[in-house]
Amino acid sequence: MAKFEVRVDGKFCKGCDMCRVYCPKDIIVLSKHINEKGFTCAEITDQEKCIGCKACALICPDGAISIYKEDAAE
Repeated sequence: MAKFEVRVDGKFCKGCDMCRVYCPKDIIVLSKHINEKGFTCAEITDQEKCIGCKACALICPDGAISIYKEDAAE
């Protein structure tokens, strides 16, 4: 079974909210924390629900999101 991890690079995220809108699993929210540029960044609420569709990474205008896949042996 494959497990996916979504990583948001807070240095590049400007909180445009596009990733949240396009996530089919609704696991992305805007954080309450503000980055060094003054933006609220995206964060993942439940990594386990990620299906690895990469919609968030593809729609991100700043390239701030990466998806990593880990194959887990059952």
